[in-house]
Amino acid sequence: MFSKHREIFKFLSLVLVVLITPLLVHEGYLLNVLIFVGIHTILSLALNLLLGYAGQISLGQAGFFGLGAYISGILTTTHAINPWIAMLAAATIVTTLAFFVGFPILKLKGHYLAMATLGLGIIIYIVFNEAVDRTGGPSGLSGIPNLSIAGYTFNTDLKNYYLIWTFTLVAMGLSLNLVHSRIGRALRAIHDSEVAARVMGVNARVLKVQIFALSAGLSAIAGSLYAHTMTFIAPASFGFNFSVELVTMVIIGGLASIYGSLLGAALLTVLPEMLRAFQDYDIIVYGLLLVLMTMFMPGGLVKGIPELFTSIRARATRKVKTDA
Repeated sequence: MFSKHREIFKFLSLVLVVLITPLLVHEGYLLNVLIFVGIHTILSLALNLLLGYAGQISLGQAGFFGLGAYISGILTTTHAINPWIAMLAAATIVTTLAFFVGFPILKLKGHYLAMATLGLGIIIYIVFNEAVDRTGGPSGLSGIPNLSIAGYTFNTDLKNYYLIWTFTLVAMGLSLNLVHSRIGRALRAIHDSEVAARVMGVNARVLKVQIFALSAGLSAIAGSLYAHTMTFIAPASFGFNFSVELVTMVIIGGLASIYGSLLGAALLTVLPEMLRAFQDYDIIVYGLLLVLMTMFMPGGLVKGIPELFTSIRARATRKVKTDA
């Protein structure tokens, strides 16, 4: 009961922080960065459900992200479909595609699974580039309308901030509920030992496919939000490098942690912006920080930060006792 109340308190605290942040951040550029933090949090969360909880790696998440963006963009620009309906259609199509593709792919394990999802992502990326009549090819797709509700259009950084973070908080709330449910316990069992999970009556194959489809659907929603917020999309945003970046977000933030997804997404979205001052050396500093974090915080930020404070407190206590 105490744990449940603590989770509710943490989530409500996060909601409060999200609400008051625009009051403290007045610069449009910073709000735009926070919008990307929200989108990346949804993507990191989607991958963490698959990788952190179910133990199934995917190097093709950027492809699902791009599919969501392009389906929404094409439906609204070419066929004049309402953006909300287009977003629902994108999530449905991508989730269904991932469900059927997941059955053969998720029979594989380890490096073979990673290579299969990598191949899927590359195929999707090639389609974005080659289907010029539909996607605009390398030049991209422009003229995507902003989302609107009853005449209220989300066409400013502040409006988009609240829109994106509403979706982000809902995704985090539903994910917290999922991972603390019977399904969440079954996913952790599959992660620890799929054989043992099967012996205990868990239908591991179907559950892995379902979480793979859910992860793809969440990524598609993030893609739709990205498209309708930026109003322009291009294949370069959905390549292999971004898939690797998403995996890095999950690992740095903390595997099997909903809040770790937020921390990892925030760090790897804000850090490149902070390192722009280093110009040509930014990638060196960026890589060095990641190596140091992996060495000294192998459990990710969500575990490493509390451990760091505990270590500092213990050293301070020992020093006081020694001086006394």
